[in-house]
Amino acid sequence: MTAQTIAPVIPSRTRPSDCGRARTATGRRLPLASVPEVPAAADDVLYGFGRIDASGRVADRAITGVLGWREGDRLTLTAAAGVVFARRDPDGMVTMPSKPYIAIPAVLRRRCGLQAGDRILLAVFPGEDALAACSFAVVDQSLRAHGLFPAARGGQP
Repeated sequence: MTAQTIAPVIPSRTRPSDCGRARTATGRRLPLASVPEVPAAADDVLYGFGRIDASGRVADRAITGVLGWREGDRLTLTAAAGVVFARRDPDGMVTMPSKPYIAIPAVLRRRCGLQAGDRILLAVFPGEDALAACSFAVVDQSLRAHGLFPAARGGQP
């Protein structure tokens, strides 16, 4: 018997998708996905984060510094649907302390479902001389209301 030699199998240098067709001088461009335009944040609002301590205080020096609130300034605090609003008001019942923090009274914390240790979103409106402290539960509800996370509703589309 005579043995026949087997030619070696060497992979082609061309990509697998190029096998079997001639290579063209110009490549075909793939379509690009269109990106929706992202709205810019409003210029008249600044955002920050804070944590409520056991006494209801929220401190963020950058936020209170933007407003320019100083020791002795009177503030009016109101609450609605998980958000506490603070506004400088000469007739306000809360006085700004020497340290830069906002003290949210227990009545307003209970009304808004805020507890010690909760992280909150702070929105400052310098033109209005006001601040809003928003629970993350409200942020979550807002995102879900826009239908951004359909699977988060128990898998319902």
